[in-house]
This record gives sequence, C-alpha cells and structure tokens, in this order.
Amino acid sequence: MTIYRSDKEVTIGNEPCYFRIRPKDTNKSSTMATATSSAIVLLVALLNVSLADKLKYKAATKPVRLFTEEELRRYDGKREGEPIYMAIKGVVFDVTKGKEFYGNNGPYNALVGKDSTRAVAKMSLEAEDLTSDISGLTAEQLRSLESIFEGTYKAKYPIVGYTAARILNQDGSPNEDFKPEDQPHFNIKDEF
Repeated sequence: MTIYRSDKEVTIGNEPCYFRIRPKDTNKSSTMATATSSAIVLLVALLNVSLADKLKYKAATKPVRLFTEEELRRYDGKREGEPIYMAIKGVVFDVTKGKEFYGNNGPYNALVGKDSTRAVAKMSLEAEDLTSDISGLTAEQLRSLESIFEGTYKAKYPIVGYTAARILNQDGSPNEDFKPEDQPHFNIKDEF
C-alpha cells in the first residue's frame, strides 16, 4: 500500500494542476516508474492547458450551409418525418419542435419553407408579405423584427444555415461581410 505525503498544487498558465508526491522509495525501479508516471501526467496537463488556450480563441470552422429558395421550399412542413425550416433575415431555423404551429395545417405554416422576414416584421400571414424584402417597413416594424428574431427564433430554434441572399452578393459573389450568427446555447449536429 502506498501512502501519499501531501497533495501539491502547481499553476500552469491560469489552470491549477494537482499531483501527489510519494515518500522516498528505496526501490529504484519503483522510483523510476513513479518519476516517469509523474512526468507523463505533468506533460498531459501542460498539453491540455496549452491546447485549451489556443482553442479558446480559435474561430469557428464549421461549414455554413447555403439554402437556395428551391431547397428551402422542400422543408415546408407538409412531408411527415421531414424537418421544418423557416428563414428570417436570411438565417434558416429548424422550427420542427414547434410542429404544432409550423407543421402542415398549423397556424403559422404559411411562414415555413421560405424567408418570411417581412411577414414576421409586420406580424402578417398575407401572401404578399411572405418575402425577405424589408423595403418600406416602418422603424417600429424593424424593431419588432429584431426583437422577434433575437428573442424568439435565435433563443428557441437552432440555426441550420443561411439563404443565398444572406451569404452572396447580388452578382453571386461571396459576401465578404458575412458573419454567421452566434448561438452558443445550441449544439448543432454537423450535417457535412
């Protein structure tokens, strides 16, 4: 039976690491094995701290899924077992967990399978409002849109991609100013 003298705390970077010191052992092979084990534990701790600092500041590298209008239409809630997607401000949300509202014959089914930014801003289900076009909206409607986008959709439903209008410029070239929305409270399954 080995009895440890004390726990020793060492700070590596900002992270405390603990190890135990054994009493002096006269058996050289046991001492060598203990020293080797301690060195390996210390090396692993150093690597973990070193990698944690690097990964903490690394930018997200997950691919961004691009939805064309045609592809988004396939997720309109009319097919049993298929996910239900809805876009607002060019951000595609998986609203499947709200199937009773967005599914086939649900009260908000008109909003899914497309970018319904204008309809959300105006709180409308009229066919002419089921578009991404926000021209002519009042300041109050734009504030409402932002509030609903942040407070409802980003808070409740995971982002699964973006529409071409959000990622691409009018000429089809990549929009250099595009930045994916931050949604740290969701753990999204990578489909790629």
